[in-house]
Amino acid sequence: MSHRDDSVETIQREMTAFARRARATAARMHPELSLVSFTLLAHLEDQRGCRATDLAAHYLLDKSTVSRQVSALERLGFVERRVDPDDHRVQVLHLTAAGAEMLGNVTASRRVAFHERLADWDEADLDRFASYLLRYNAAQEAME
Repeated sequence: MSHRDDSVETIQREMTAFARRARATAARMHPELSLVSFTLLAHLEDQRGCRATDLAAHYLLDKSTVSRQVSALERLGFVERRVDPDDHRVQVLHLTAAGAEMLGNVTASRRVAFHERLADWDEADLDRFASYLLRYNAAQEAME
């Protein structure tokens, strides 16, 4: 195996471990919500609402998956449906006050955890890591 292959294998293994920890952390934050649920809530906040079909298209998820996630979020009082003022046939999903508060608490908690994990990194290492993550994600978006 080449050095490049070794490096790619390490990256894959560590990204998998990162994803596993993210799912476990999501479960600890709110036992009824998955990592996907938190991702959808963050998107709704960022977009100031959107349709369920837009969520499915953006995250390349099956509509039934999004429907189940949205139903759970509605049941918990974190998401509500509103009629689109431009097209009364369309329902737009929005965070409720409770959803925004819960998402804010989770975001703050995650930010603290990242600060703790990266506390002994110097500014140059943080800048490089941030730029590598941006580059990695941009490459993926360019492929889609």
